[in-house]
Parts: sequence; structure tokens; C-alpha cells
Amino acid sequence: MGININTVSTDSFEMDYFRFGEGSVPFVIIPGLSLLSVMISSDAVAKQYEDMAKDYDIYVFDRRKVIPPQYSIRDMASDTACAIQSLGLKDICLFGASMGGMISMMIAIDHPELVSRLVLGSVPVKTADLSAEFDNWIRLAEERDSLSLCMSFGEAIYPHEVFEQYKGAFASMAELATDVDLDRFVKLAKGAEGFDVTLDLCRIKCPVLAISSADDRIVDPTSSARIAAGVFMNEHSRSFMYDDCGHAAYDIAPDYRVRIMEFLNT
Repeated sequence: MGININTVSTDSFEMDYFRFGEGSVPFVIIPGLSLLSVMISSDAVAKQYEDMAKDYDIYVFDRRKVIPPQYSIRDMASDTACAIQSLGLKDICLFGASMGGMISMMIAIDHPELVSRLVLGSVPVKTADLSAEFDNWIRLAEERDSLSLCMSFGEAIYPHEVFEQYKGAFASMAELATDVDLDRFVKLAKGAEGFDVTLDLCRIKCPVLAISSADDRIVDPTSSARIAAGVFMNEHSRSFMYDDCGHAAYDIAPDYRVRIMEFLNT
């Protein structure tokens, strides 16, 4: 397919993104934390979301190119919102997965004029909703143990049988990772420290769909229900929980995008 990688340039940062789809409705995806940039998987992402490409103009954003030493989730949200605005996008349907969902919530809170619908996949309300595995990833990255990091990452976010199927891909990811990638991972992961939007959920004015899985090993699966309950100003907000899709339900649940599209169309 050969999806082109583009760059948004502002006065203070540059951010890569890619775009696909034939529709007129802007659908923005903010991916979760990863050792390697989602930009290298642009074709795979476009294939995954091809069932939405007819109706939506789909954008996938990376984090900014140069990560400051201290870079909070709110900082990430501010930069991503700036990139979205720089492209002239408005009234977007916004989907954030895992850490991308944390960023997406902050965009909806601080920039409500940008977001018409919000979908959150496996997203914590606060740092305390993250398991100890998250801190272990930071430790492994700081120790430059990319293989253990990638294996721990894959084993934690996927059900066992899925991880076994893709174990080789995670080993290859570890081989590709550089010290720059590891440093970037640490800075981004540490950006989740102190995150807590419990008292700010009521500031999200758009309808919200929060999806989780009961066997999530990274995020407390009850977080999705608490998000939907916290957005009490909007009766259209809801949550759904899978039983056995793991943290990365957004990657493997066969009806995940069907649920997203049904929500966006209600």
C-alpha cells in the first residue's frame, strides 16, 4: 500500500503522522506506548482499519520527535492537540488506545472544541490503575535489556496464545531497538507518573465509549466503567468489557472496530 509518513511542524516541535481513508469525517488515532514508533507499521494499521476507511478520513499521530526530559501526559496532549489544529481538523472522532487514551482524555478535557466523539481502549483513570508490570518495563528499558522488555511487553498485553503466535515479532522488535528508542520509551513511560483525571471526567462534554477486557494485566479493567460513570453530563457515554482479549483488545477483538463504528453512528 505504501502509506506516506508526513510531519507537522510548529514553532516548538515536529510530529510525524500518516493519513488514509476516503471519507470526510476525521477519525484520529493516538496509539499507546511502544518501543518503536507506530510510523513503521503504517501499512499494517491501514489494513487493520480498512473497514472504516470508506467513511472516515483517518489520521494516526506519533509523539513529538524530540522528547523533553520531563514530558507529562498533559504535555503530550497539548502537543497532539496543537498538531491536530495545525492540520485544520475540528469536530474529530478521537480514539486513544492505552497511553494514547490517556492523552485523548486530556485533549477532550482541555480542548473540548476539538472532539465530537471519544473512544478509549484499555485506558486508566489514574496512574494507580496501572499494574506493577508498567514499572518493570521502565526498569528493563533503563537497563538496556530490550529483549526482556519486548517479551515482557508482549506477554502482558496479549493473551498467551496470541503472544506465542507473535513472539518472533517481538524478538525482531528488540533487535531493531536502539539506545535512542529505549531512552525515548523511558521518558514517555515516566510521563504517566501522577496522572489522575478522576475529578476532571465531568469536563468531558462529548459522548464517550470506554472499552476494556476483564483479563487486562496492565490496566484495572474496571477503569472503563468508572470513566463512563464519571462523564455524567452525557447520557450517551457507555462502556463495554470483553472477557478474554487482554489489554490489547483493540488489536485482536474481531468486532472492535464494529463497536467503534456503531458508537460513532449513534
